[in-house]
Amino acid sequence: MNFPKDFLWGGATAANQFEGGWNEDGKLDSTADHFTLGSRKSPRLFTEKIDEKKYFYPSHQASDFYHHYKEDIALMAEMGFKIYRMSINWTRIFPNGDDKTPNKKGIEFYRNVFKELKKYNIEPLVTISHYEMPYHLAETYDGWYARETIGFYLNYCKVLFTEYKGLVKYWLTFNEINSLILDGNGYFSGGILSSSQKNMEAGLVGELDDLTKDQKYEDVVKQYQALHHQLVASALAVKLAHETSSDYQVGCMIAGITQYPYTCKPEDVLLSQQERRNIFYYCPDIQVKGKYPKYAKRYLKENDIQIKMNLEDECILSEGTVDFFTFSYYSTGCVTTDDQIAKTAGNLVFGVANPYLEKSQWGWQIDPIGLRYFLNEIYDRYEIPMMVVENGLGQEDKLEEDLSIHDDYRIQYMKEHIAAMGEAIEDGVELIGYTPWGCIDLVAASTGEMKKRYGFVYVDADDEGDGTFNRYKKDSFYWYKKLIETNGKSLY
Repeated sequence: MNFPKDFLWGGATAANQFEGGWNEDGKLDSTADHFTLGSRKSPRLFTEKIDEKKYFYPSHQASDFYHHYKEDIALMAEMGFKIYRMSINWTRIFPNGDDKTPNKKGIEFYRNVFKELKKYNIEPLVTISHYEMPYHLAETYDGWYARETIGFYLNYCKVLFTEYKGLVKYWLTFNEINSLILDGNGYFSGGILSSSQKNMEAGLVGELDDLTKDQKYEDVVKQYQALHHQLVASALAVKLAHETSSDYQVGCMIAGITQYPYTCKPEDVLLSQQERRNIFYYCPDIQVKGKYPKYAKRYLKENDIQIKMNLEDECILSEGTVDFFTFSYYSTGCVTTDDQIAKTAGNLVFGVANPYLEKSQWGWQIDPIGLRYFLNEIYDRYEIPMMVVENGLGQEDKLEEDLSIHDDYRIQYMKEHIAAMGEAIEDGVELIGYTPWGCIDLVAASTGEMKKRYGFVYVDADDEGDGTFNRYKKDSFYWYKKLIETNGKSLY
């Protein structure tokens, strides 16, 4: 089983979970900067005003990449990274989002990061918007619900594509773009400040159940409208990138919500197909194929969701299709018409628990075979190059007295999932890269916790941001280094 010789091994982070420096050098607050620390039992709270005396906001310091980027990139290089997926925080370039001129210090910071990566021959894979946007745009325009935001985003893209020409080749327009239509994600994914629910993972603690039917409907309509604006913006960004440089490759990034029918009951099988279409394929069908699929039109009609579209939108979508396909993959679940079966936890929404799978410390079901299955399903549908740009095991790690971290559980998880990718490549999938999530420890998006660690490198900080922020190599660091050195052969 051979990985392509030019396979892009690497890792991934996001600015609002990793970068820190939230108000330094001209940067203002993003939507992510208004979330407090949460836990598995209590959601992260949204606060309209940032009150650091009363609350702790994990994104403000995060892992402090802003002051550690040279050290962190050197660690990536030591592992042998070929690619590093990162995001740019919009508010570091345009603090308010609708500014007339960009922030020079913000532009210079990312230029320095890209130059440092280039020094080690590490290719950046840049997510333009990863679960954040300038809070000013949320406050003034209601985020992506307003069509005006498309113009602000394109102005931001134009600066990025121009300033970093020759330093960046691969771009992603939005992180997990399909997450915007999930329950309660209006503010988190789309900056919709008027959303009835803004606290993270409120569905797990019943807050969504407290909303009236009219409130839920209004939120859903706003989320689908905002998603349409993001899809139009993505298509325009693809076109702009291609016009700026023939070297630019632009991809979509989809939340890999993988579900099986709970039983072979025909109703469960049909529901599984419908969920896959309406939650997963909805966005990439538009971004890869360039038009709204017929099943989406039926779904919108039957749910009385009327999206306001401009006459030119159809043409924009058809002309702005992506060059490659990326997605996240952590877990799977099952769907059933039986509402008495308990749901499982996981990244976003996965449905009910699969009795054949084990769970992680955070209740996410571990399913490496599902990754092979999913890669085949996606590639059969789109037949364009693919990357798995998020994957990994969130687990509490122990820093020993000798400063070692023994994370055999993470190594085992990675082994099984990388082996599944190898099988998919043998099946014929054109898989070109792999960037496991949180390659250096960062704060979790869903809870804001630091103790839910994914990395090959341990960051000495706790959930409240206390610690030295020193970096320590885990056992998985050395395992992944050898894996990259052998291009996957050490796996077998």
